[in-house]
Amino acid sequence: MIDRYAREAMLQVWSEEKRIEHWIKIERLVLEALASCGVVPKEEIQGIPETVSVSIEEIKKREENLQHEILAFLEPLADRLGPAGRYLHFGLTSSDILDTTFALQLKEASELLLADIEKLIQRVEQKAVQYAFCPMMGRTHGVFAEPTTYGLKLLQMREEFKRAYERLLAAQEEITHGMISGAVGTYAHLDPRVEKIVLEKLGLKAEAVSSQVIPRDRHAFFLNCIALIGCSIERWATEFRHLQRSEVLEVEEPFKAGQKGSSAMPHKKNPILCERLCGLARLLRGYALSAMENVALWHERDISHSSVERVAFPDATLLLDYMLFLLTGIVENQKVYPKRMMDNILASRQLYASEGIMLALVKKGMSRKEAYEAVQQAAMNCWEKGKPLSVYAQSHPIISRLLSPKEIEALCSLESYLNNVAFIFERCGLKLPSSPLPSLA
Repeated sequence: MIDRYAREAMLQVWSEEKRIEHWIKIERLVLEALASCGVVPKEEIQGIPETVSVSIEEIKKREENLQHEILAFLEPLADRLGPAGRYLHFGLTSSDILDTTFALQLKEASELLLADIEKLIQRVEQKAVQYAFCPMMGRTHGVFAEPTTYGLKLLQMREEFKRAYERLLAAQEEITHGMISGAVGTYAHLDPRVEKIVLEKLGLKAEAVSSQVIPRDRHAFFLNCIALIGCSIERWATEFRHLQRSEVLEVEEPFKAGQKGSSAMPHKKNPILCERLCGLARLLRGYALSAMENVALWHERDISHSSVERVAFPDATLLLDYMLFLLTGIVENQKVYPKRMMDNILASRQLYASEGIMLALVKKGMSRKEAYEAVQQAAMNCWEKGKPLSVYAQSHPIISRLLSPKEIEALCSLESYLNNVAFIFERCGLKLPSSPLPSLA
């Protein structure tokens, strides 16, 4: 699936070629920093060719014998540097290169993901404003509750992904730490100024106390953030799936011309895109668990985390990139059925007005308990006998004594449920044009 759907930018972040470019850049910057600190002769470092490269094939061929990828990279690189080659990797350990490269990759990947979330927020916001005054039934436990609007539902989605954006920014901050500190992180053979010079040029912060590796709680935080964004995607994919159910049918995900929904039943239009998102969210949670299990390493380091990270982080960022892309397309191209939403409001037979009638009785002097019981009796008749709630409220001996038919009908109108829509949008920073609410007549 990743090969089929992944976009080029994210694939490039995790490509072998890009990884080796980072290695070469870091090693070059270390040599320059060593020279500027007076550790190695400047004239030899200045003699390094402008363009230096090492092929993937050459590294892999050497690695077959060495069984060590950094040494397989350093040997041919040293040959290409001339006299300066003897200072290559001076005072460093493999993790200085690997973990600093990993930080650069995660920084780049998170930039792409942040852009994805921004685009999703923009599309959701546009749809939220468009359907701000489109009434629909709110549901709790899957059962009719009180009216809301489709715009308010999407506004909630917008706010959730705004929080996701802020969390990912925090996670990006968490993982943009590198290190050039040598074996077990003590700078025993390396001037600490080298690290400062190199990391500043790379746009990374220095790990305050490295143990030869960057502590893996940083990476676990990042991948847990990725998984949480996946949970939000799953939440809204599940919402759209429920809204597409035949007995609801208020929203449908895109269905292309020529698309088929079933091998057996030609009428089928299934929410396969949303179902796909729900499944992929499970993978992200699995990767988050793997990252948490990477936190505990032996003493100053082992490499039990390495094999996990080579799979989990490229896969997780590629998957989330795809999931955000897919969800954005679903929101942008979904079909919305305002008439069906209104039909479902009418199908509720005014049961949504039960709280309003109860509170009106409280205002008339009844205790909340008595008012609740009276309205519940009318509502149960509505459930069982099928006429609107206003009919049973008007015929109820207690309710009808305190509320007139006109008052009851007013309590069953939409206005009292939706007249604060603009206020909620404005609280979220969005100004809405005034719009008349539709009649239930």
